[in-house]
Amino acid sequence: MPGVLERDEEIAPAVGANLRRLRSKRGLSLERLSQRAGVSRAMLGQIELGHSVPTINLLWKIARALDVTFSALITRRSEDTPRVLPASGAKVLANLDGTFASRALFPFDEPRRCEFYEIRLKAHGEESARPHPPGTTENLVVTSGTVEITVQRSVHRLSPGDAMLFVADVPHVYRNPGSVDATMYLVMTYAEEIG
Repeated sequence: MPGVLERDEEIAPAVGANLRRLRSKRGLSLERLSQRAGVSRAMLGQIELGHSVPTINLLWKIARALDVTFSALITRRSEDTPRVLPASGAKVLANLDGTFASRALFPFDEPRRCEFYEIRLKAHGEESARPHPPGTTENLVVTSGTVEITVQRSVHRLSPGDAMLFVADVPHVYRNPGSVDATMYLVMTYAEEIG
């Protein structure tokens, strides 16, 4: 697949600063957040210091525990001016085995209600997603390959050009049953502004 799938080290300082700010805003200690997120206190400390780049699953756990959008953890504040987001400079987050990669197609400036992602799923790859905040919806379209989306035990097979909209506040799974990599574009909309 084109592009590098490594987690970008430049994302670590933004995630660390946002985690520290959001945790403090909610009056949570590292220990308390650790219990809520199911992530070790040591790992949270490393993330806050910018010494560790968390995986997608880890970021979702933390976002859910803080009751914030995914973008609230990965954004950087900036000016409200038009910007080109070159693919070569994109921030790509991948799962541990590198079969699932997500590239934000919006600027990392501040939390938002709506997020736009390019998702790449390697042949025979699978990614299980934890429930997002209540009322969150995902609207995705497959542009290449074949993808199966499982939502509450119901499996939906999508081919290039097929789109799907579902409420994503329940566990869901993305799976590529094919022998070629799949690409999807995903718009995630949160029920209310949080962050």
